[in-house]
Amino acid sequence: MGEVQGQGYIGQALGMADILAVAYRHAMNYKADDPKWEGRDRFLLSHGHYAIALYAALIEAGVIPEQELETYGSDDSRLPMSGMATYTPGMEIATKNNPAFVYNSMSDGELDEGSTWEAAMSAAHHGLEQLICLVDINQQQADGPSGKVLGFEPLADKWAAFGWHVQRADGNDIAAVRQAFDTARHVATPKPRVILFDTRMGCGVPFLEQREKNHFIRVDTDEWQQALDILDANKPGVSP
Repeated sequence: MGEVQGQGYIGQALGMADILAVAYRHAMNYKADDPKWEGRDRFLLSHGHYAIALYAALIEAGVIPEQELETYGSDDSRLPMSGMATYTPGMEIATKNNPAFVYNSMSDGELDEGSTWEAAMSAAHHGLEQLICLVDINQQQADGPSGKVLGFEPLADKWAAFGWHVQRADGNDIAAVRQAFDTARHVATPKPRVILFDTRMGCGVPFLEQREKNHFIRVDTDEWQQALDILDANKPGVSP
């Protein structure tokens, strides 16, 4: 998808790929042929610019046909550069009360916003035990390193103080990610759950990981095949 435009939020997509792979191959309950199935778990993409990663997961899950890849970012596409639930099957905005889990994926940059913490406090107050928040801590924002834009540590202590069940895990270690999802889905106490995932921008492609600024990156024509070759050579598997 990124190759179609030659640029995009590729660093975030690679950093988040393992998390989404585990979510859709292992943790979430859904029917690929019925995106509106009432019993499905919901996935809310709060950080809409990560859409390229979610589209890939939805294609692998069979929710979106692979041939739509070439339409990414074009007019009238169901795959806009910044994801919107009104266009894309499998993306959610809101949900009503039911036993399904609701996964809210967000970035560390959103921790700079007061509305995020207001929502966190409200979720704990109302005992939203079906809510699982996934926070991508990649330490990079448009304006520079996340911790320098606005320091947010100690994150685990803050979320716990707001009344959440908290885990912190390596978001680029599939075994650790899988364990974190399993734990979050089986918390005994009626409280919302958050998983703080530490990730690497451009994970799996060394020459992208090493870029100093990789919030929004342009990849040269010859670099695409290099990146694909590296990823294919080190492709992990995710068991159900």
